[in-house]
Amino acid sequence: MSFALDSAATDNVSSKPASLDIPTPTLSVWDATMITVGIVIGAGIFQTPTLIAGMAGSPGWMFAVWMLGGALSFVGALTYAELATTYPSAGGDYSFLTRAYGRDVSFLFAWARSLVIVTGSIALLGFILGDYLTRILSLGPYSSAIYAALAVILLTAINLVGLRSSSRMQNVLTIVEISGVLLVAVAGLMLHGSVEAVTPAATESPGAGALGLAMVFVLLTFGGWNEAAYVSAEVRGGPRAIVRSLLLSIAIITLVYLFFVFGVLQGLGFDQLKETNALGVEVVQRAFGTTGGQIVGVLIAIAALTSMNSTMLVGARTNYSVGRDWPIFAFMGGWKGERSTPSAGFLVQAAIALALIFFGALEKDGFSTMVEFTAPVFWFFFMLSGIAVFVLRSKDPSAPRPFRVPLYPALPLLFVLTCAYLLYSSITYAQSKNAAWVALAVMASGVVVWAGMRLRRDEVTGDG
Repeated sequence: MSFALDSAATDNVSSKPASLDIPTPTLSVWDATMITVGIVIGAGIFQTPTLIAGMAGSPGWMFAVWMLGGALSFVGALTYAELATTYPSAGGDYSFLTRAYGRDVSFLFAWARSLVIVTGSIALLGFILGDYLTRILSLGPYSSAIYAALAVILLTAINLVGLRSSSRMQNVLTIVEISGVLLVAVAGLMLHGSVEAVTPAATESPGAGALGLAMVFVLLTFGGWNEAAYVSAEVRGGPRAIVRSLLLSIAIITLVYLFFVFGVLQGLGFDQLKETNALGVEVVQRAFGTTGGQIVGVLIAIAALTSMNSTMLVGARTNYSVGRDWPIFAFMGGWKGERSTPSAGFLVQAAIALALIFFGALEKDGFSTMVEFTAPVFWFFFMLSGIAVFVLRSKDPSAPRPFRVPLYPALPLLFVLTCAYLLYSSITYAQSKNAAWVALAVMASGVVVWAGMRLRRDEVTGDG
């Protein structure tokens, strides 16, 4: 059995020094943290608080689910920290699943990640970006899709220049993104006292179903921190640096989210928070006028662009790892050492994302279509990654583990159960939607490709 980094190190036939053909530590803890924060804090934070407020029923319960979301994400980060420090790799989850379950399972994950999870997320963020830019300048009936496609092309070109230029841009965009979120929160605090009491029905207790659905959206808003594992082999400072990056990311994200929710609650009041359709724009317009609303619209677009770039940066590394492990996809296994980038992986990713944007443009709501398309597949493989902690402790007990998840097995078990619940919820939500059936068809096609590769290998080796 070969693994992403192992095969990259041993199967290299290039005349270049080996260190140029595999990922090398070029990122600081701050760089890795900004990539992770940039993935997570996207335009979703401007949309989900309204939905969550309606489901929670009162400010107290609303804050409770947001804090619980941060706590569960922290548990997940501790679980991933053990995997990422024990097996640092550009393949992230792909490498963990390969070691735990074998290449057959990890191939299906890579197939899903390339065709559904990452590229679907890129398309989703592209539609958010397009929706806000269309408010400023419409490009016609398919304006959102056009903006999304242009963003994919632009960001792919920047990433092909190299990791250093991409990470510098990411740092700047993430800081601008966080500034936009904080601007809305501060605007809300400035409006404090201009609305009626913000704690109506404080003793109202929502049902378990409503709270559960609220947690689905909270954890969707927190989603993406696990992508730090994909740059674990490129972080300077070894295992401790990887752990610091993961935990620092979750801390920043949780604090920013809680401050944002508190600020908009003060600015709008609970009843209006449940009803607004343009949360960030409405709060800032009240505080600073129409110009302020236009500015925050641009900042929300930047937030979507930031998350797109982060997602593309880590997503291409799965394609690289698959190319190293499977001969049929060897064309994606190249690594441009002088640029620290998997060029072919980026190009394949861009082509698939553009195809999904075209698919989304044919639907009534590209954003919701992409949510329905990605969620069930994402939570299934996320759950398998959590289970991998238990499998690898049994299967590979002698491996050096620079970081062990505390309170084992309780914390990783809590993470796995959370993923299982979200898998169930996302399937229930999407089962009647066309996009869910398309996602299943994509996964079925992966099984067909896998079976063909297995058959071809057996014919070559004479097995079977």
